[in-house]
Amino acid sequence: MATRKAPKEATKKAAKKTYPTESGKRSTTPPSRRWSAKVKTDSTKPGPGLFKKSAKAIAAGLAKKSVSPKGPGQGMQMLSFYENRAGKNLSPERKHTLENAKDILREKEGEVSKKSSGKKSSAKKAPGRKPSAKKSPEKTK
Repeated sequence: MATRKAPKEATKKAAKKTYPTESGKRSTTPPSRRWSAKVKTDSTKPGPGLFKKSAKAIAAGLAKKSVSPKGPGQGMQMLSFYENRAGKNLSPERKHTLENAKDILREKEGEVSKKSSGKKSSAKKAPGRKPSAKKSPEKTK
């Protein structure tokens, strides 16, 4: 019995189609599916080269009122957008630096929310409830 060989075209894998990008590189994602390229915003923008600096410099730059007038939370959004937009092109070191910058921004955001919540709240106590007496923990020897 003679064995048949499959035609060469059938054994080759089909190459993925690539599309040109604005930077001159090729991408397997068609332009219609690049969501981040379509984002248009009127918000302020961080200075050029900010995301190439240290974590402290990134956090300080994004926390400025001139860059994020709504507070550090808006800076966090810009940082997340940059990270998502860069995608696979970010090196592990840069990802780590950006995560550290996010942690610093979270701390600053916590400070801002503490300052704004420093005002006395007018919350009423539930009727019929008595405040519980706190017991001090006994020390054992």
